Amino acid sequence: MYIPPAFAEDRPEELHAIMRAASLPVLVSPTASGLLATHLPLSLQGDRLIGHMARPNPHWREALPGADTLAIFTAVDGYISPSWSPSKAETGKVVPTWNYQAVHATGKLEIVENPTALLEIVTALTERYELPRLQPWAVSDAPAGYISAMLKGIVGVVLHISRLEGKAKLSQNKSQADREGMIAGAAAENPALAAAMRKTL
Repeated sequence: MYIPPAFAEDRPEELHAIMRAASLPVLVSPTASGLLATHLPLSLQGDRLIGHMARPNPHWREALPGADTLAIFTAVDGYISPSWSPSKAETGKVVPTWNYQAVHATGKLEIVENPTALLEIVTALTERYELPRLQPWAVSDAPAGYISAMLKGIVGVVLHISRLEGKAKLSQNKSQADREGMIAGAAAENPALAAAMRKTL
């Protein structure tokens, strides 16, 4: 990933926060016939990412054993209008841009077919996404036989992370006045992006 120094993010807690905020990461693996990409939820557990994909998906069968796989996470992102910058009125020397937070996680991919280990992955993912709900659903709420049958249609994936690269492009390279104007403009259209930008002031 291209990371200019102004946008480099290497604090572990921030990298993990971006990864947890990303709603649907992309898993990219090399195969004998080229790259394969799959969009899927991935949950960070220590130095590994866990998830699962449909058994008919060729990704897990064709990923080259021992080769690096890449997981791409994007948290907040959005358009930044030149009209939000005081520089527009002063010099006119402004152009549109796109701000975002991203993390690339690289590592070796492990495929999980063991039913017990697969159930653990599914349970962990379910607990993560159900946790905020007033009445969270649990895997154990469904009949055991039904869950067993559903598990036969998926395979688990575990990415053992060896490298994390982070980028937070949030207008840090602009003047203080322009940054404040961009934050004010973004606040009306994209409050989450504005909040992330505000943290860099």
